[in-house]
Amino acid sequence: MAKHLLLPEILGFSPQLLLDDIINIANNAVQDGVNGMEEFLEKWVEARAERQKDGWDSTQEVEQGLVAFQTLLEHHTDIAFDFFEAWSLRNIFAIPPDLPIVVPHQQNLDLTRPPEREQELMDELEQLRRQLDSERRLQRMYRHALKLSERQRKRDEANLERLALLRSPSLDVFGALPAKFAAMFNAVAGLPPLDASAAAPLAHDPGKRQWETGATGYRNWAVAQLLDRAGAGSAAVDALTERADEIGRAEQLRMAVDALGAVRTDLDAVQK
Repeated sequence: MAKHLLLPEILGFSPQLLLDDIINIANNAVQDGVNGMEEFLEKWVEARAERQKDGWDSTQEVEQGLVAFQTLLEHHTDIAFDFFEAWSLRNIFAIPPDLPIVVPHQQNLDLTRPPEREQELMDELEQLRRQLDSERRLQRMYRHALKLSERQRKRDEANLERLALLRSPSLDVFGALPAKFAAMFNAVAGLPPLDASAAAPLAHDPGKRQWETGATGYRNWAVAQLLDRAGAGSAAVDALTERADEIGRAEQLRMAVDALGAVRTDLDAVQK
């Protein structure tokens, strides 16, 4: 790297810009001198015209003199400051070739690497920058997915809390009910068909007396009264036994009663 390129970094400003500002200040001073000379000549011409009154037209001569004066000043100023600029760049703002110089922020850096190596480093830096951008986009996607997952988790927890009733111990009893109902149905289905004539005396309206249920009820009541009066208790027992046999055998009835008792017990447990 050319050493003169390090001067702006070391000084904190550009030497060429400083010299340009100095030259501009000198040119402004020349212009101010010309303007002052113009005002002086105008006053001098007015005073001379009042004294002599010879009709002399001084406009053209004053303008020519001012132009010549300005041109002369600018010419000498340009020559002088051209030398000043060249001398400053060679002697003030210059670093000798044999003087080793290291900028503080470039200390311990290897500046002798070829441009190809520098290009490789720039490409690697660009690749790392793209990878970093990808990682940032991936992190944003992860955060968004995490928020969605958190909202879904809260909804699932609310649904689980609403379904917590399904974990009640009473559901175990409900689960056993279908099998017990099936057993009860099988027990009842195994009973022989019930004769309507035999079941009629048994199924009367509890709100009425037996002889008020109909002709059959009256006859049954009358027969029962006669049997009681005649002391035919054994015959009545035999009739009831035959009627029970028509409904079903004792084992079948016991199975049906057991099944009903088990279902009633489970229902009572659920209600508790």
